[in-house]
Amino acid sequence: MRDGEKMLTARKSIVPTFAGGTLDRADQVRVNPDRLRAAMMNPRAKLLKLDGLNPVFDDYGDLAWGAAYEASPDNDLLLLGIEDETPFFAELNGAGDAGPLANRALWQTLGNLPADQAAIYATARSLVDWHARHKFCAQCGKPTQSRKGGWARLCDPEDSGCGAEHFPRTDPVAIMLSECDGKVLLGRQPRFPPKSFSALAGFLEPGESIEGCVKRELFEEAGIKVRDVRYVASQPWPFPSSLMIACTSVTDDPTLTLDEEEIEEAAWFSLDEVKAAMNGEQGALFVAPPPFAIAHDLLRHWLDSKA
Repeated sequence: MRDGEKMLTARKSIVPTFAGGTLDRADQVRVNPDRLRAAMMNPRAKLLKLDGLNPVFDDYGDLAWGAAYEASPDNDLLLLGIEDETPFFAELNGAGDAGPLANRALWQTLGNLPADQAAIYATARSLVDWHARHKFCAQCGKPTQSRKGGWARLCDPEDSGCGAEHFPRTDPVAIMLSECDGKVLLGRQPRFPPKSFSALAGFLEPGESIEGCVKRELFEEAGIKVRDVRYVASQPWPFPSSLMIACTSVTDDPTLTLDEEEIEEAAWFSLDEVKAAMNGEQGALFVAPPPFAIAHDLLRHWLDSKA
């Protein structure tokens, strides 16, 4: 497949963790000051509870909510969306530190959240973090203020600003498998625990297509040239704000030349070896990615394609 050609889509629907959002993001409300104010004053409006950037859970393991009127009057609110005439908000100020994000119990709880709740948290975390890191205008350096229900920041010309509007960014990342002779390529970064293998990944660069990124990253990190790039699924990844774009590809030459700064180990694994790892079997050659990671969905998709 040449760059610029339409990618083939996956045969089976995949909804990765953080991708199952159901809220109406209500753009017509967040850009209208009167409607936004009415949503904030709605007695049914809910406020997502956060501990810094980490979620707070209720006694049932779901996201914890309070009433919107409990928010500090000095705090800007983010309109997460509306469902059944109920607005959902999060506080933007005082995000603080992300806390112990590497805590395995926290990751497990996030992975077990219902799809719609996981998507709400992903949206809130990404935007709250973005506001905390973009308090000053990149154009003139003056302070900026939240606008449009938390979906923009303005360098206010009425307060000596330049008038520039700033919008939340999402960083696209290609995460990909390559297949050769019925085996699939997986790698382990130096920061991964021993035996923990996953799909290779890398950020898209300016002026680059998804297909081009897949080909470049696999050549840079593993030394292989690939073809037939196919899109599988995507996943919002709010740590801090990426979009993981899962793809598959094919190579005719399995010879590996690793970028050892990025990849400590890489190997080709057979169908049975991947099945054993995905099933958590004792004696499996590697530890599979956890279910909340799209690399897990990508490997499951590859197994399903061989069924």
